[in-house]
Amino acid sequence: MTIIDFLKPRLCGRRFSETAIPLEFLKDLAVLEEMVIEVAKWQYRQSHPNRQRTPRGFTDGLELKLTGIEEGSAIPIISLFVSSLILPGIEPANSYYLEQARDAIVNVVHAAENNQSTEPFFPEKCLGYFDRIGRSLKDDEFIEFTTPSNQITAKLTRETRRKLLLASSNVREFSDEITIRGSIPQADQDEMHFKLLLTDGNKIPGPIPNQHFETIIQAFNEFRSGTKVIIQGIGKYNRQNRLIGMESIEHINLLDPLDVSERLDELNKLNDGWLDGEGLAPNHEGLDWFSNSFNRLFPDDLPLPYIYPTAEGGIQAEWPLPPHDASLEISLMTHQGDWHCLNLDTSEEETDTFNLDENSDWIKLGSVIREKGGGEV
Repeated sequence: MTIIDFLKPRLCGRRFSETAIPLEFLKDLAVLEEMVIEVAKWQYRQSHPNRQRTPRGFTDGLELKLTGIEEGSAIPIISLFVSSLILPGIEPANSYYLEQARDAIVNVVHAAENNQSTEPFFPEKCLGYFDRIGRSLKDDEFIEFTTPSNQITAKLTRETRRKLLLASSNVREFSDEITIRGSIPQADQDEMHFKLLLTDGNKIPGPIPNQHFETIIQAFNEFRSGTKVIIQGIGKYNRQNRLIGMESIEHINLLDPLDVSERLDELNKLNDGWLDGEGLAPNHEGLDWFSNSFNRLFPDDLPLPYIYPTAEGGIQAEWPLPPHDASLEISLMTHQGDWHCLNLDTSEEETDTFNLDENSDWIKLGSVIREKGGGEV
């Protein structure tokens, strides 16, 4: 058995900073072997134009395996295992074509990254494999590919992946990880599919997995009561990057009626003049910032606030905490929160200011809400 260092993609991003690879990301790596083999077959046919197909047993005795993880973000070590028992019966050059295929993958990613044509390096039909490679990448993550000689370095980002998919005329739609919210107005228990009504009014179809059947049917039965869900899974997009359906569902949960992200999605639709011809619309980037910050840093054991837009283009969070009436006015531009709390029994007022870019101020905010009866002290 001969073991050859084949590929060491570097995974970059916060999730990989401790030399660890999330289990969900292994699905992306598993597709690499399929793509390498298909591209290797294409490379062989390019070198043998008189042959219409590759030899029988083309990849017998050749196998890609994950053999370790190096430090430096997280670097999975993918090795090529070549069986010495099989090699005498096959063309020795077959491992060469796998190495050529690996270099072609690096080259095609590099070409897409630099807005160059992918045609010289790659068969168009194989670009579809990128539908499953890089699908779980977050906005701040990328996969860095290089050849053993380090002559070329290429970064596969979410944007580069999309360019590769759109470069193939065979790709009519592509998939991506999604987290979406909505309500369920339709559910077919016979065909085991449902439709999700999004906040923008569009309906998209999805399957009903057995493990999530009860949650989906409960949300369907409570549709008229306003019950909504949050879904994590794989979404299907058309070439115009419009969500057209759900390929699979990994997690689904009923939303709290005061779910902050859902409410912010509603505020995202406001236009200038929403308040009787006046009132500035909240800044979209600011709403995204607050949604992400709130979901990460607001303690789970505290009550959720009511969220309202302000005429100045900000938002206000309100907590009824009898006998206190508490609110936090948030500037989406400066990320400052102005706290006001009124004791309705004594008329005592309390004010404070929080920098919502600081984790420590979120902790202080949580402590203040607990003191006013909003949770366990």
